Amino acid sequence: MPEFNIKHITKYTYEALVRDSVNHIILYPWQDEHQKVVKHDLRISGNPKVDTFIDYYGNQVGFFTYSERHKELEIYSELTVATFAKELPNDETAYPEQQWKEIKDLRFQVPYIDYLKWETFDSLPELRENMGGHIKPDITPYRTALNFCSFIYEKFSYIQGVTTVQTQLNEIWQLKAGVCQDFAHILAQMLRMADIPAKYVSGYICPNKNGIRGEGATHAWVEAYLPSYGWLGLDPTNNCIANETYVKLAVGRSFNDCSPVKGVYKGPSKHKLTVQVIVSYDNGQSETIKPEFQQKDPEPIADFKGNSYRRNLELMQKQQQQQQQ
Repeated sequence: MPEFNIKHITKYTYEALVRDSVNHIILYPWQDEHQKVVKHDLRISGNPKVDTFIDYYGNQVGFFTYSERHKELEIYSELTVATFAKELPNDETAYPEQQWKEIKDLRFQVPYIDYLKWETFDSLPELRENMGGHIKPDITPYRTALNFCSFIYEKFSYIQGVTTVQTQLNEIWQLKAGVCQDFAHILAQMLRMADIPAKYVSGYICPNKNGIRGEGATHAWVEAYLPSYGWLGLDPTNNCIANETYVKLAVGRSFNDCSPVKGVYKGPSKHKLTVQVIVSYDNGQSETIKPEFQQKDPEPIADFKGNSYRRNLELMQKQQQQQQQ
């Protein structure tokens, strides 16, 4: 039973005084048989009253207004969470055909409908072609989900800065690169196209500096629904099952449903956003890492022509086309 202490600090600095800052926060970890919140301290500039409610997806959401004029807004969340390992699916005595039948029957059941809706985009035929070899009636949904996870890990490059939270699926697929939320979005799309319900999950990964990508920071992964088991966490960024080193904050269809902090205010548009996540472990060690993705929609890091990775990718594609002519 590992226990983690996590500090998540979000700070907005404005170029001039602003007012009436209205914010929506999802900084309250889930509580269930696999995750227990031992302590949670939430402090916000101006000490506004925070009203909470449970949203459609089961997340606890906070809502507050900071009315006074201010030049800074800091949201400080410190929590201590204990996690418990979840037993993995037993695939040895599985009946694949029966499981796929149960999966297809979920299409008309309310708890799963939203997690089965997938997007259409220009490269969809190419994605479907790549999925074809992984979907077979004699392979269980569990093994299929694991194969999808491995496919993304092997075919996509982990590169920070080439995408933002606004990047669409078509661009992610063309780039074959990005960070955790991009990998999670693609995996969720693949699972849903295979009729497997999939949730986008945001939270933290806390494996104590063992080389896993995204550790000690805000992270994103996917939960797939499997017959006779339930929801299984899959992390395509690291090609592993999300278990007791993962702390879940929120679930939804995509990042838009799970953004830790977002809001509006009255005042000049220019502002600076800084986010810091500090994770302390059972052994007393701690680390500070900037999150992979912003808490709200950021300004574009670079346009297509200005980003060197994308520019080189476009050049390679043109060269390949010329060679084929």
